[in-house]
Amino acid sequence: MAFNNAAAQTDSTNSTAHRLDNVDVIGTRKIREVTSTAPVHMLTQEQFGTFGITDIADALNRLPGITLRDYGGAGGMKTVSVRGFGTQHTGVSYDGIMLSDCQSGDIDISRYSLDNVARISLTIGDNDDIFVPAKNSASAAVLSIQTFPPPSSYTRPRLTAQVKTGSFGYVSPFIKYEQSLSEKFAISATGEYIYAENDYPFILRNISIVTHERRTNSRMNQGHGEMNFTWMPDKRNMLTGKAYYYDNDRQLPGQVRYYTNISNEQLHDRNAFAQLLYSTRHGEKLSMKWFVKYNYAESVYTDGTYGGGVKDATYRQREAYTSICVLYAPASAWAVDYSADYSFNNLSSSLPTDIRPFRHTVLQSLTGKYRTARVTATTRLLHSLYLNDAKDGPGARNTRRLSPSVSVSYKILNGHELYLRASYKNIFRSPTFNESYFFHYGSTDLLPESTDQYNIGVTWSTSYGNGSGIRIIADGYVNHVKDKIVAVPYNMFVWTNINVGKVLARGFDATLNATHRFGTSRHSLSASASYSHQRVENHTNPASNYYKNQLAYIPIHSGSAAIGYDNPWICLSLHATGMSSRYANNEHYDGTKVNGYVETGITAYRQIPIGHHRIEIRADAKNIFNKQYELVARYPMPGRSYTLSLNYKL
Repeated sequence: MAFNNAAAQTDSTNSTAHRLDNVDVIGTRKIREVTSTAPVHMLTQEQFGTFGITDIADALNRLPGITLRDYGGAGGMKTVSVRGFGTQHTGVSYDGIMLSDCQSGDIDISRYSLDNVARISLTIGDNDDIFVPAKNSASAAVLSIQTFPPPSSYTRPRLTAQVKTGSFGYVSPFIKYEQSLSEKFAISATGEYIYAENDYPFILRNISIVTHERRTNSRMNQGHGEMNFTWMPDKRNMLTGKAYYYDNDRQLPGQVRYYTNISNEQLHDRNAFAQLLYSTRHGEKLSMKWFVKYNYAESVYTDGTYGGGVKDATYRQREAYTSICVLYAPASAWAVDYSADYSFNNLSSSLPTDIRPFRHTVLQSLTGKYRTARVTATTRLLHSLYLNDAKDGPGARNTRRLSPSVSVSYKILNGHELYLRASYKNIFRSPTFNESYFFHYGSTDLLPESTDQYNIGVTWSTSYGNGSGIRIIADGYVNHVKDKIVAVPYNMFVWTNINVGKVLARGFDATLNATHRFGTSRHSLSASASYSHQRVENHTNPASNYYKNQLAYIPIHSGSAAIGYDNPWICLSLHATGMSSRYANNEHYDGTKVNGYVETGITAYRQIPIGHHRIEIRADAKNIFNKQYELVARYPMPGRSYTLSLNYKL
């Protein structure tokens, strides 16, 4: 939760508190997906069950414009990119504070459990909530993961216990404890463990030779825990905190190869962070937030194929981060926010070539917002300063940029929920430590990638009957990426990164959500659908044979559909996701085409009340037609699989 002055009219994806007339109201506000000046797509905890969503990766497959890279199975790394920008341009926020990986820039979303998530939202461009850290505005798109806050309306302890079991040796217990210790202080704690063999079968085709294989060296042991607290000494001040720990010891199956399926690679990841948020309000017009976070991450890679630990390496990265946000709302229609962030990142490794790079980052944003009954307009100016150096070698070049953005939403007809919006955002990303320093690969002379994104869209929403309604969101966009960082070879063994790339992306996203309730009964039908058309082309060199080629792994067509039937007996959901074919490289070489697919699943669940307690039984059947497909070339995804879960709430 965070405190906002109601005059600011912020459309936050976080829980907020408002002052309405002379009454303080503290609670969770409905997200303004309809009136937003930028595309916002959201899934709530209720929709996770209605539409048969099983994990965060599955949830992201239901959102338009997203390209998910999945290396297969429960233990496979999963990264997300939006509208062809690349994974490093997509920020991920966890309970209001951005996650980071200074080494590669990739955030592995498989680390975060869906069982404690209240909602997931994707904002492309700038969010209407202007009361946020500057870092939350420093990406082309932001995926926000919001967990359930500690309780506020009851004092007795509340316990949730769950166990899941499924195909390929999958077992996952989950436990959550929450309690309001007083009217001012509440705590919660969650713990989850996942074990999976991931030895799923697949078919290997080598011209006329067809063999039935199983994934090997795929075992995973993963656990994570969180502790949260909320302290509200009075109606104008609040302090929240989170401590998080993640540990994953897994085998890496590697790419599928002909004639051999041997892999001895292992990866042990650890990640721990702690964060605090202090919110306060002074009078009727001035509010402030102060964020503090420390993050530590470690990756230990071993490869038993090579004797003497030739390829073994350990990487450690650290981040210290703080941000102050000040919101001033001089009138009911106007609000201004100034946010200043500072972070320090460093990276060390066991490699003899390690030069121990580090980076100081200073981000400042000044944002203004104007809102009336029909018009919402937001403008922001972001100043970014990156100071790079290394303890044992030359540092990468420093970077300083000003990045403007502007967005507007207009209600076309009074009395009708029909809105037209338009937005522009300029943003850039600084090279990652791998791109700048990695041996035989990095270059300290790299310029940052600069992006311009234009969007125009419409949202229509209507309600009828007793809780029935329809919402349609449609957006067209054009994106430009300049100085794109690409890797080029000097010879067979030495590659390096250089700025040569230009990318033009043009596309269209659309979503439909509908719910129909049958009178006053407990029966309802819900439907959800999304579609994306993406043309993301290489525009670097008109004389090249690869000019206007679609970028690697970006499908031209992708989409999802789901229908759910809620009833007093057994709730059912039928859902499907899919995409068209794409290429595994930008050059479109023969044999590198990755075929399209459609994956279909069924979910059935029932909640059984027992006094003040509740038991939920849920069964999921994934990929029911046993479709073999790949999201990353030569990393086959699982075929037909099943999951059964039992959830008990005390």
